Amino acid sequence: MDDPVVDPNMNPRNLAEPLRRAIGERYLTYALSTIMHRALPDARDGLKPVHRRILYAMRRLRLSSTGGFLKSAKISGDTMGDFHPHGDAAIYDAMARLAQDFTIRYPLVDGQGNFGNIDGDNPAASRYTEARMTVMAEALLNGLDENAVDFRPNYDGRLEEPVVLPASYPNLLANGAAGIAVGMATNIPPHNIGELIDACLHLIKTPDARDDTLLNYVPGPDFPTGGVIVEPAENIAQAYRTGRGSIRLRAKWQVEDLGRGTWQVVVTEIPYQVQKSKLVERIAELIQTKKLPILADVRDESADDIRLVLEPKSKNVDPDILMNMLFRNSDLEIRFSLNMNVLIDGVTPKVCSLKEVLRAFLDFRRDVLIRRSTHRMEKIDHRLEVLEGLIVAFLNLDRVIDIIRYDDDPKAALMREDWGRDFTRATDESDYVSPPPVADEDAMGLTEVQAEAILNMRLRSLRRLEEMELVAERDALMEERAGLEDLLEQPGLQWDTITDELRAVKKTFTKGYDRGQRLTTFAEAAEAEDVPLEAMIEREPVTVVCSQMGWIRAMTGHIDLTRELKFKDGDSPRFIFHAETTDKLLVFGSNGRFYTLSAANLPGGRGMGEPLRLMVDLPNEAEIVDLFIHRPGGKLLVASSAGDGFVVPEDDVVAQTRAGKQVLNVRDDVKARVCAPVQGDAVAVVGENRKVLVFMLDELPEMGRGKGVRLQKYKDGGLSDATTFTLGEGLSWRDPAGRTRTETELDEWIGKRASAGRMAPRGFPRDNRFT
Repeated sequence: MDDPVVDPNMNPRNLAEPLRRAIGERYLTYALSTIMHRALPDARDGLKPVHRRILYAMRRLRLSSTGGFLKSAKISGDTMGDFHPHGDAAIYDAMARLAQDFTIRYPLVDGQGNFGNIDGDNPAASRYTEARMTVMAEALLNGLDENAVDFRPNYDGRLEEPVVLPASYPNLLANGAAGIAVGMATNIPPHNIGELIDACLHLIKTPDARDDTLLNYVPGPDFPTGGVIVEPAENIAQAYRTGRGSIRLRAKWQVEDLGRGTWQVVVTEIPYQVQKSKLVERIAELIQTKKLPILADVRDESADDIRLVLEPKSKNVDPDILMNMLFRNSDLEIRFSLNMNVLIDGVTPKVCSLKEVLRAFLDFRRDVLIRRSTHRMEKIDHRLEVLEGLIVAFLNLDRVIDIIRYDDDPKAALMREDWGRDFTRATDESDYVSPPPVADEDAMGLTEVQAEAILNMRLRSLRRLEEMELVAERDALMEERAGLEDLLEQPGLQWDTITDELRAVKKTFTKGYDRGQRLTTFAEAAEAEDVPLEAMIEREPVTVVCSQMGWIRAMTGHIDLTRELKFKDGDSPRFIFHAETTDKLLVFGSNGRFYTLSAANLPGGRGMGEPLRLMVDLPNEAEIVDLFIHRPGGKLLVASSAGDGFVVPEDDVVAQTRAGKQVLNVRDDVKARVCAPVQGDAVAVVGENRKVLVFMLDELPEMGRGKGVRLQKYKDGGLSDATTFTLGEGLSWRDPAGRTRTETELDEWIGKRASAGRMAPRGFPRDNRFT
C-alpha cells in the first residue's frame, strides 16, 4: 500500500497512515515500555521502576530504618503523585511485596501491620498499615546525594528521580526478580548476599574467572522460605552458565517419634512461592480421593514457623516412600524455572550468565565510586577556596573589619583589595606559614565565594582557636584531595576500594544480621522407584459387593457370602466375593473396555456404597459384564455377542486411568458378552440357539486387542456363554436345582472352531450359561 499524500495545511492529528504501520509502531512502543519500564529489572540495582520509585519516595519522606513509621497510604500516594502515575493499589501491592520476608530474601520495607502471610492472604488496606525502610534499602540508596547516579525529570517535569540507585550490594541476585514482558520474561531466584560478595571479590581478583569457578562461592539459590535443593550440581552449573534452567526444590521434613512404634512426619520448610493453605488443601484432596492410601491425615499446626503434620495410615509405612509419593503428587516439591533476562545496561534486555550479572554490578560500582570521588573532590575544592578566604581574613583581620565597617559595598571591596601573597604570621603561641592555593598567579584579591564566606562569618569565630582549626581542616582536606586524585588515576586503587566496601557490606549483612546465614540447604534426591500398591497398603481382608445397578462397596473382613445384605429399593446383589485391600479389581464392560479399581479405594460397607460409574468412565449405555480380582500372569477368554473372541494376557488389560483400556473391539449392535479365566486345554461355547461346541484352546489366538476370530457359527441369534476347561476332566455346569453336573462324554459336541455345534446335553441350564 502506497503512502498517502499529505496536505501540509492538514491538522497533524488527522493524518492518515496505513493500518499495518500504525498498529506496528504503537505495539512496538507498548512493548518497549513494558520491557524497560515495567517487567524487567535493571542489572545494576536489581529493581524495577516501581520499586525504585517507592524507595526514593520513602527516602524523601525521611523514613529511615531507625526513624518512625508512616501510613502506607501516604507512601503509595506520594509515589503515585510524584513519580509513578499508575494505580495506587498496584503501588501498594509492590510495596507490600518488598516487606514480605517469605517473598523477599532481604526485605527492603519494614512493615508494621498485616502485610499478608504465606497462606496467600492479602495485606490489609494501605490505610491500616505503616512502613519504613530497612537497612538493606538504605544500602541501596547510599551515595544518592553525592552525584553517584544520573537523575531524570519525573513524568510531569516538576521533580527529578534517579535513573538507577547506587546499590552497595548485588540486589538483583540477592532478592531475585520475576516479570512478564512482551515476548520475553524473567525469573531470577534469590541468593545469599555473603556468597554473592565472595563471588564478586573473586571476580575482582580474577577478572577472567570461569563461570564454574564462581559456583565454589555461589553453589545455588538461597530461598527465603528455606527448603532443600535436590538438583544435581552439573544442572545448576549449566543454568548459571547459560542463564536458563530449572532447579528442583523440596520441602524440609523430619520424622517425630511418638512412642510405641508410632511416628509422624513434620514439614518445617515448604518450597518458595508455594501457598501453605493450598498445599494443605491439595494433600487433603489426595487423602479424600484415596490417591495416597498410606496417608491418614494432614494437620496445619503452624504459628510463626511452618509446621505441617502428616500422619501415616500405618506405622509399618516407610517414611521415605510416603514423602516420595507426596513429592510426586503435591507442591512439596517444585521446579523453579531460572531465566536471568535483565536490562544489562538499563536499556538492553539480555539473558545473562551468573558471571555477566556480577560483572555488570561491579562495573556499575566502579562508575559509582568514580562519580562519588569526583563529586567529593569538587566539594573539597569549594571548601578549600572558602578556607583560603577565611585564612586571609584572619591574617588581615583589622583590615577586613575596617572594610566591613566603613565601606559601602564591603563585598566588592574585599574582592578588589590586594591581600598580597605573604600570609606569614608569627604569634606567641605558634609560628606557621599558610600559603593557600590560588587558581591565578596574578590574582591577589578574594573571589566572590570567599568574600561571601567572610561576610557570613560570625563574630564568635574571631578567635585564635578557630583560626588554627581552619588551618588543620585545610591540611586534612588537601591530604584527602591528594588521595582522591590517586584514586581517580589508578584503576587498581579503585578496585581495592570497592573490595573494602564489599567486605564492609558482607560484615554488616551476614554474621550480625538477621537471616544473614544460608536458609536453603542441598541434598541428593534418591530417585523413587515405583512402589507397588500392595507395598504401601496394609493387607486386610475385605468382601467386595456390587449390585445389579452397579453400586459397589467393600465390607471389612471375609463375611459369609450367603449372608443377606441390604440394597437400595429395586436393587439386588450381582457380584460378591472375598478379596484383600492390596488386590486390583478388573471391570469388563459391554463396550469391550477393561477398567481397573483398587480394593483399598472402594467405599466402606456401612452404607450402600457408591456407583461404580463415578469411579471409572464407564458410559451409561454400557453394562458391566464381569467384575473379578486381577491375577498377575493369568489369561482371559473374551468374546462378543457376535461369536468372535480371543485370549488376552490378564496383565495387558490392567488400565492406569479412569478411561480404561480398549481390548475387545465391538461395533454397531454387537456387545462384549464373555470374560472367562483360561483354565485347561479346551473351550466350550453355547449360543442362544442352545447349540454347544467344544474345541481345543490352541485354536484361539492370543492377542492384546482386536475383534478376534469366530468361535461358533450361527444362523440366528448369537453367542450366549463360553468357558474353558480341561477336556479329560469333563465339562461342568449347574442344573436348575443348583447342583453341579459334569459331562465327560463330549465326543458328540467336539468339533472345529467356527462350526455350528450340537444341541446342549439333557439337563443343561435354560439360561444357556455354564456357571
